[in-house]
Amino acid sequence: MSASQTTALKRRSRQPLKRATNVTLSADVLDAAKALNLNISQVCDDHLRQMVTREQERRWRSEHADFIVAYNATIEAEGLPLDQWRTF
Repeated sequence: MSASQTTALKRRSRQPLKRATNVTLSADVLDAAKALNLNISQVCDDHLRQMVTREQERRWRSEHADFIVAYNATIEAEGLPLDQWRTF
């Protein structure tokens, strides 16, 4: 395998796998995006990734809310662990 083939293979292996799908978009927005030479797939992928991350974070906070409240109450009542050895 040549050096350029190895480099190309490494570059491809770092990119997430992509899968084709059909998406229905508003015609006016699609036309405007094309007129601006936007990469529609990349824009959709980036935005969807952000939305997925936000939703995962929201669900994690919701699922762990009881623990966070209990932990904060413990810290409030007992102080930070090892606080007595803190030098700052």
